[in-house]
Amino acid sequence: MEIINNEKNLQFEYHHNDEVARLEYRFYKDNIAMMHTVVPESMKGQGVASALAEQAFAFAKEKKKKVMVYCPFVSKYVKKHPELREQINREYHPNL
Repeated sequence: MEIINNEKNLQFEYHHNDEVARLEYRFYKDNIAMMHTVVPESMKGQGVASALAEQAFAFAKEKKKKVMVYCPFVSKYVKKHPELREQINREYHPNL
């Protein structure tokens, strides 16, 4: 699954059959804030959202940025992948 970082629109994208799944992010202070994940119905249940989150965390790690989580899906993803907790900005998310 090829995930694209659309840096112009600040979102990770997966394109399939003229549809786009996306995970939107923003830069805030010295962090990356993961804002919102959208996956079209036709792509649900195929691991697309997880692939977007995985790429977003890899990008944050590469850039040496802590992550702020505003997206409910990303919050659930972190809980399923405790190894990512070291990347979370604890000031904003003490319970993740």
